[in-house]
Amino acid sequence: MARAIGAAACLLTVSAAPVPGALRIVSINPCIDAILMHIADPAEIAGISHYSQDARASSIPLDVARRFHATSGTAEEVVALRPDLVLSGPHVAPSTIAALKRMKIRLVQYPVPDSVDESVAQVREMAAAIGHADRGAHLARAITAAARPVAGAKVPALIWQGGGLVPGVGTLSDDLLARSGFRNMSAAYGLKKWDVLPLEYLVARPPRVLLSVGTAEAGGDRLARHPAVRRLGERITVAPYPARLMNCGGPTIVAAMARLRAVREGLGR
Repeated sequence: MARAIGAAACLLTVSAAPVPGALRIVSINPCIDAILMHIADPAEIAGISHYSQDARASSIPLDVARRFHATSGTAEEVVALRPDLVLSGPHVAPSTIAALKRMKIRLVQYPVPDSVDESVAQVREMAAAIGHADRGAHLARAITAAARPVAGAKVPALIWQGGGLVPGVGTLSDDLLARSGFRNMSAAYGLKKWDVLPLEYLVARPPRVLLSVGTAEAGGDRLARHPAVRRLGERITVAPYPARLMNCGGPTIVAAMARLRAVREGLGR
């Protein structure tokens, strides 16, 4: 299974064979940045995504992110860093792809993982591509251990983001909820993989636990501050769930599982 997932993890590869020796690596995706911090030598990281230096989007500590050159991912910025390898998510500007091909710079794109297994396979594949398979194996084991499913009854829950956006069945968040002892209520509302749940529906049929991204952020989301949501907190558990735990797989899974387990265990007290 892992082999099949790993084979599908690379959407686009330009000269994908691993290059021996030290590489100059540029990442133009914040989720990949987070993985690189665990599997690459700092001297090998020539650039990271500018999102990783934004407190609202970063999945790594800001003091760590600010040690590296940041790029917005344009062809000019990336090529100027003279990378041997560029790592990105599934969406890259055609002009950047064309420039990298023209300069014969390797580009490897990775999809957003929809499960822990996909994320683990992606970590291993990425580490092998940069010549640090052993570090990838170490991180993969840490993720797998953190995401080990808990026993017991599943508590109905929902992750509720800004504007009412909800991750549904088939997402990484759905997998993490199940592994930490929750049952994602998204399907009960008839929602798609990623869909918006109106406030009225939430109030009329609330889950046992609402993991609210808005209440975890400074200033909060408009819906999260709504009086109806505050009143809902008197009937159910409304637990802050930081946006940074929603953005990525890889090492972020370890922190996300720790938060979800803490909320689940707190229900018993």
